[in-house]
Amino acid sequence: MNSLFSGNRLSLLLACFLSFAVVTHVDAASLKGQAPNFTLKSLGGKNLKLSEMTGNVVLINFWASWCGPCREEMPLLNDLHKKYEPLGFTVLGVNVEEDARNARGFLKNFPVDFPVLLDNKNQVSKKYNVIAMPTTVVVDRDGNMRFLHKGYKPGDEEKYRKMVKKLVRE
Repeated sequence: MNSLFSGNRLSLLLACFLSFAVVTHVDAASLKGQAPNFTLKSLGGKNLKLSEMTGNVVLINFWASWCGPCREEMPLLNDLHKKYEPLGFTVLGVNVEEDARNARGFLKNFPVDFPVLLDNKNQVSKKYNVIAMPTTVVVDRDGNMRFLHKGYKPGDEEKYRKMVKKLVRE
């Protein structure tokens, strides 16, 4: 069944609504170990493997086209990507919807310069215990998770910027 309210979609839709009210973040003090590795196909058709990005700071953002906070956050993530990319930083947008057409339609209105990956079976979002839309994870140059943020409200991008700035200097 491909309904908006089927299985994982219902959970993620609920997560998006909850993210309006609940925004949390966790820093390096409580995150330990390597970020779960994954390989996902990009909208451009190429496979991208997280472990191949070792040596870079990577912000992984799980999002969906129907998520209001994702719409607010996407242009800000693109600005962050453009500013810090020359210093060994990239954003990976991970779309969690079953149908890639939704992501493509969204990106016509909110174009980005960073890779957008498709997690249409929610395998990667399960590895990262994504329960809110959007969810953002920052991974350091050694592949360790250093920051986890669930939800989005205006101003949260400043937290991302501070963490990215710190990690590109390490």
